[in-house]
Amino acid sequence: MKAAELRDRSAEELREAYEEKRQELFMLKVRKDVADAADNPLKARALRRDIARIKTLMREQEGVKHHG
Repeated sequence: MKAAELRDRSAEELREAYEEKRQELFMLKVRKDVADAADNPLKARALRRDIARIKTLMREQEGVKHHG
């Protein structure tokens, strides 16, 4: 997920994407612990980075509301 794609989303859409990615990462961790094998070891890294991008944009939007 690219930051440019996320910038066009509303605050509510960002929150939904954030929760979705967090849940997906959680399920990936649970499956890894239970099955002791990750399907794609880079998937967790990609999810963590997506979550960080989303959180960054959410924080930027909050800053615009408070300062703009």
